[in-house]
Amino acid sequence: MPPAVARPPLPLWAAVPVSAAGGLLLDVAFPSVGWWPMAFASVALGLVALIGRSVGGALLAGLAFGLAFYLMNVDFTAAWVGPLPWIALSVLEAAIVAGGAVLVSLAYRWVPRLVHSRRGRMLVTPAVVAGLWTAREAVTGGFPYGGFPWGRVGTSQVSGPLAEVVSWTGTAGLTFLVVFVVAMAIEIVRMPRSRRSRRFADLLPAMSLAVFVAVLAVTPAWATTADGTMRVASIQGNGPAGYFDERRAGDVLETQFEATMPLFGEDDVDVVLWPEGSVDLDPEESPSAASALDTVARRMDAPLVANRIDQRGDEYFNMSFVWREGEGVEQSYDKRNPVPFGEYVPDRGFYQSIAPDLIGMIGRDYTPGSNAPVFDIDGTLGGLAICFDVIYDALIWEGARDGAELYLFQTNNADFRGTDENLQQLAVARLRAIETGRSVVNLSTVGTSQVIAPDGTTIEGLRADAPGQMVTDVPLRTGLTPAVVVGGWVNAVLSWGSVAALAIIGVMVLVRGRRDVKTPAP
Repeated sequence: MPPAVARPPLPLWAAVPVSAAGGLLLDVAFPSVGWWPMAFASVALGLVALIGRSVGGALLAGLAFGLAFYLMNVDFTAAWVGPLPWIALSVLEAAIVAGGAVLVSLAYRWVPRLVHSRRGRMLVTPAVVAGLWTAREAVTGGFPYGGFPWGRVGTSQVSGPLAEVVSWTGTAGLTFLVVFVVAMAIEIVRMPRSRRSRRFADLLPAMSLAVFVAVLAVTPAWATTADGTMRVASIQGNGPAGYFDERRAGDVLETQFEATMPLFGEDDVDVVLWPEGSVDLDPEESPSAASALDTVARRMDAPLVANRIDQRGDEYFNMSFVWREGEGVEQSYDKRNPVPFGEYVPDRGFYQSIAPDLIGMIGRDYTPGSNAPVFDIDGTLGGLAICFDVIYDALIWEGARDGAELYLFQTNNADFRGTDENLQQLAVARLRAIETGRSVVNLSTVGTSQVIAPDGTTIEGLRADAPGQMVTDVPLRTGLTPAVVVGGWVNAVLSWGSVAALAIIGVMVLVRGRRDVKTPAP
């Protein structure tokens, strides 16, 4: 038996807590701590715990990793409605992690039986393992009910030296590279040393890995083309916009209006931006709301991009819109990815029977939008995303392909005050800037709001939990990065290509094993 398929380096009783420690370290890689190197340590612990594991052992270790990570990373879901949604989401995501862990353990078992050379194992095993990790993230990002692509390893690297690679590969590709680097380092450590005194040959794999990481670290982001600036006035109203905040209809609009008043008369503003949920009255039904929006547009001498709930017949939409004085709503975009169990309840009857009190709190179901995620603002196209829309690759890429020269992200973090949610979402927005080569104005009702340059750095920001304003000359860019053009294919090839490769390798190992059994010993 080849050395690479020997006994697991850790007994199961040690592998489970080691894997759980890996999950905890992955959370540390995300805000509010945001220590990006911890993602590498996390992946290392998670993978070492899976080497040589049985299916049952891999399930247990993977479940420990997933629970440790998600129970910490998405604890904001328990902020107002108690532990049940938080635990349910964490257990579901951890179960998917456990399923992915089984595939990774099979890769560690099967690949060495087919690939016997040192060089081959150093490349093939890490590639398959990294692809399977990426595939697991693809599953959590798409299943069930549209998925929840939160806590991806690639997103944790927004402040790290590999962040600019995302403009070439997309977030999935960045996840793959991080896991590949770690898996290769593990294979180098596990490799048997040469029996002869060939020190250079023994050092060559480690040197190759170091060169590979150095090349990734110095790879510049894809350069999009500068195309002037747009003067954006962004207003964080800090109003009572939370689901459980005490308020009357119109209170959020009033706080947004009052926070905007200090900017009245500001020169040369191209667009005024308000956050998600900023208009809590229907201006088509409320003359006072329409008057307030007209006043903002007139006093700022610019169109206003705002957001409200829009009812059309029996359907509700989370709608952003462009408002012009005297004309009303000129353009609209409906949130493409409403949050399951937050903005709508799938299979409501079933879940109502399980948790009637919780499900009853969600009184209406939002319908997913289908209109283009861009606004034409006097000839400048702005890409759009509403709150958790930002975590879905396809929508962001669609905006860039539709001609967006900057992004206007509107969000409402009022339900998550005092948690890490707003900072985690902000990290996604920063990575989107690098990925698409475009500036991002990420505006929240309560913070943290920032204007982000195409390289992911902060141009201007507002502190959380206070009203504030930003008037910023935001850089515009044209051109598409490779991530926007082929990011979907990169994800598909890395993810499902690795699953197919594992299946093929498994069949070949099985066939070879049967052949060896049938072949009599000499």
